[in-house]
Amino acid sequence: MDRAQKEKVVEELGQIFESSGVVVVSHYEGLTVAEMQDLRAQMREAGGSVRVAKNRLAKIALDGKPCASIADYLTGMTVLAYSEDPVAAAKVVEAYAKGNSKLEILGGAMGETALDVAGVKAVASMPSRDELIASIVGCIGAPASNIAGAIGAPASNIASILSTIEEKAA
Repeated sequence: MDRAQKEKVVEELGQIFESSGVVVVSHYEGLTVAEMQDLRAQMREAGGSVRVAKNRLAKIALDGKPCASIADYLTGMTVLAYSEDPVAAAKVVEAYAKGNSKLEILGGAMGETALDVAGVKAVASMPSRDELIASIVGCIGAPASNIAGAIGAPASNIASILSTIEEKAA
């Protein structure tokens, strides 16, 4: 790789580190190409990405970025999983690591907050952005349906009373 290519990779990594909601660093030694493609596909479905980069270039790109604390994890064969959603990448990596012992989570960062292995697992157990939006919409919609039910209930009660009176009279 010549100097221009290295500068381009450092710039791309810098943008990733700056714009990502979460970055998870893992060792991937022993993963086959098919397993790595499977991880990439799962990450893509969740709205994230996986990137393998030279540790030295990644450390240069981390300089001055909010997630600079992950520089200590960049040793050996590391893979970076990242997403804008602060939970998506952690969920996918955690789930994949449970099913494949060759992927070992080292840690990560959520903005300026450094995460150890337990921190990544805690983030993975949180609801995703889409799940939170769905629950908020459900909470907003519930009072409206309760009001509609309360408004409609007296009319149905009156109708049932009238039908009961009509049956007794007949």
